Amino acid sequence: MVPISLLLRNRPFHEQYAYGLIAMGFLEFGGYAMQTSYAFPNNLLDQFFGGRTFALGMALFFALYFPAGNWLVRKIYDRLFPKASQNR
Repeated sequence: MVPISLLLRNRPFHEQYAYGLIAMGFLEFGGYAMQTSYAFPNNLLDQFFGGRTFALGMALFFALYFPAGNWLVRKIYDRLFPKASQNR
């Protein structure tokens, strides 16, 4: 997820989420197809979305990690290096 996050860091929130959703869709569905991911029975998302849409719910949720993570890193960077952030 980190390389994708780095590629998306200068894009607006909605683009980061949209591209992150595509990436997470491939990661989630690929993980379940290759049986490298495991959904624990009766977990909260499974109960809320149902078994057939679990991967979709996971992709929708984890796609937020890209814009949220990039926002958090930017805020930390601006606090640690205030002069460098003014020159942008």
